[in-house]
Amino acid sequence: MTAAAPLGPLDFQLVLLRRMADFHPELVDDARRELGASTAVMREANRRWQAMVRSPGGRGSLSRYRSVLGEPELVERKRVGDLECDALLWPVPLWPDLRFEVLAAAKGGAVWNEWLVRARGAAGPELTTADDLRPWSCTVDEAARAFAPATPLQGSAPTRWGLSLTLPGGEIRTAEFCWGLLQRLL
Repeated sequence: MTAAAPLGPLDFQLVLLRRMADFHPELVDDARRELGASTAVMREANRRWQAMVRSPGGRGSLSRYRSVLGEPELVERKRVGDLECDALLWPVPLWPDLRFEVLAAAKGGAVWNEWLVRARGAAGPELTTADDLRPWSCTVDEAARAFAPATPLQGSAPTRWGLSLTLPGGEIRTAEFCWGLLQRLL
């Protein structure tokens, strides 16, 4: 029996897509085909990722990301409120204008957050109306800035976030995100 090759960036993109399939299977199928992967390959990548995440005595989150994604493209110190953390960013070829960001404690490396963000210098979408909030069109931060005041909401599962947005005219709507990328507006 041959040992499986280590998980890599392609597998990780399939893991991201697997969670997004709960919202938009048609978009995920198109993206999966763009990556040249079958549904079975996507399921296997997700199975192996979940096994890594749940492995007793396995790697910590930050070292797991480094082992799968390699060295980050950028590491920078960030301040979130009164706390300092390190932001590690990796390219995501499926979404060239986005980066996968991991926020980790400056001391000890505990992972606080992991999601997709807009790449530095990449133009974000113009968000002015509810119609602009299409699946995969923006990140949590972009939606929050465009439709302030916005209030973070508990997600329905790990890797999911909700955001209560104030649309033009004062209407309040809830946006759902998976891995930081907009999935739907309720």
